[in-house]
Amino acid sequence: MTTHSAPPETSRLLAEVADWLGHPVPPEWQNALHQVPRHLFLPDRIWLRDGTGGYTPCDRSVSLDRSSSPDRSASPDRWWHAAYSDIPLITALHMEEDGYQQPLSSASAPGTVLGMLEAAHLADGHTVLEIGTGTGYHAALLSARLGPENVTSIEVDAALAETARANLTAAGHTPTVVTGDGAHGHPPAAPYDRIISTCSVRAVPAAWLAQTRPGARIITPWSSAWISYGTLALTRHDDGSASGPFAPYGAYMTMRGQRPDVELERDLLRLGQRPDRATSSLSPWQVAGENYDAQFAIGLRAPDVWHSWDTETDQAHARLWLADDDATSWAAIDYDGQQLDTFAVQQHGPRHLWNEIEAAHNDWVRAGRPDVHQHRLTITPDGHGNVRHTVRAQAATANSQRPAS
Repeated sequence: MTTHSAPPETSRLLAEVADWLGHPVPPEWQNALHQVPRHLFLPDRIWLRDGTGGYTPCDRSVSLDRSSSPDRSASPDRWWHAAYSDIPLITALHMEEDGYQQPLSSASAPGTVLGMLEAAHLADGHTVLEIGTGTGYHAALLSARLGPENVTSIEVDAALAETARANLTAAGHTPTVVTGDGAHGHPPAAPYDRIISTCSVRAVPAAWLAQTRPGARIITPWSSAWISYGTLALTRHDDGSASGPFAPYGAYMTMRGQRPDVELERDLLRLGQRPDRATSSLSPWQVAGENYDAQFAIGLRAPDVWHSWDTETDQAHARLWLADDDATSWAAIDYDGQQLDTFAVQQHGPRHLWNEIEAAHNDWVRAGRPDVHQHRLTITPDGHGNVRHTVRAQAATANSQRPAS
């Protein structure tokens, strides 16, 4: 089987990735990037950010159907430039009835991919289970580095798995691609030296601990109901437990089995509800603004509480909605558009969610406002196929506010 050489644009991509990493790309990964042309793992239509929070289609080629109107999305040069830029690319998108564009799958930014691969501390002969094959690009890089016989990749979406197999074959790489739920791992090829997930998790599945050797590393993006951000690097211990720190990068789609199906208007808001009313001096922007260290810490301390902003309500200039994954409670925090000293608070249900978020924020402040990387997770099996997660934060030495990647 013939492997393909990457085009000259790969040199520009390597420079962008090195800039993101903060150091030159290691030689083994430079070789892998040259052996795995990214454009072979992208569909003919991708979606790029339009600068207003939405996405615009970008096609690799011009339609040959002359009877149709001109295709304004056709932009081969723009498609090719995007393919070799260090940016994430949406590869499947669903347009909802209200016009909201919901990304369904994506090709991660190569810099983020390389950051995770570096965190895995891979060595010759290591066996790897990849969770989430996607386009197949990540599996191809692993195959180029370790050999296809050492790489197993699992994808829950049968159509995506089939597309990935075709992409990998076309690119000349032959790792094992399995269709299945990555939360269960893949016992036939276990135990693994490394598990690397390309989807974020709210809880590390017990199967991942059970299917790794002592000393193995588990690398996965992290998610909470509050924010999907951060990458977890665990080391598996002899007793079956695992522990490790977070890194301040990575914003991935959450594993399908860990996405609660809850909607505010559908499941929580009802006519005739009489919420408790109060005021708060804590600004909603302090907990749901641009400070990702604060948002990450709150997500760890209140993992099942989520939020959304509303700037179209007639009752306030801006409103921060809160709700829980079980759809039992909600809260609304209002900004009147005039002053930032106090904010009107409404809370309904058995839980006072804003009180919980205030407490989580206060805990983070008392801990010295630790950065993302100063939090550490420990996971212990309970002997019944379940795991318990314990988080602690080290004393902070500096604060940071990083954009999600």
